[in-house]
Amino acid sequence: MTTATRKNMKPPPAVLTNAFYAFYDLHRPAYYAYAQARLSTEEARVAVAHLFSLVADNWTSVVNERCPSAWAWERHTRVIARRSGRTTTPAQDISLLHDQLLFSIGEIAALTGTDAATVAALLAAADREAGGRTGRASLWTSMIKPGASNEARWRRAFRLRTAAA
Repeated sequence: MTTATRKNMKPPPAVLTNAFYAFYDLHRPAYYAYAQARLSTEEARVAVAHLFSLVADNWTSVVNERCPSAWAWERHTRVIARRSGRTTTPAQDISLLHDQLLFSIGEIAALTGTDAATVAALLAAADREAGGRTGRASLWTSMIKPGASNEARWRRAFRLRTAAA
């Protein structure tokens, strides 16, 4: 769309404009933090400005998406990957948001447009990729199998070792 075409267009309703500014205010700090963790400061500024320009240009179609946050997050990670020259997995992205940038699971879910259960599963996958170096592996295990005493776990482990021999 050219500039001349934009000038002839009717401005969007105030509700859509306010919705965009709310989206911008909510997501921009986190998007910038993520970009800065992967890029230089100047590159991060450019990447975030590019993303929000893209979102603004497509705002009427973005708000018609099932999840506007997911639409924007997908484009943001694509821009960051292109600018950094390195593609990451969703598990690596979620791990960065959680472990380095200290976002909660709920905040990450809202930011990326995924549900909290998917975020937790991706964190568990990141733990497996890291070989348990994050220290969360026991947390996920205790969430999956709660209530076993230390003695019960020891007996179960002993039976497994002796059964395999």
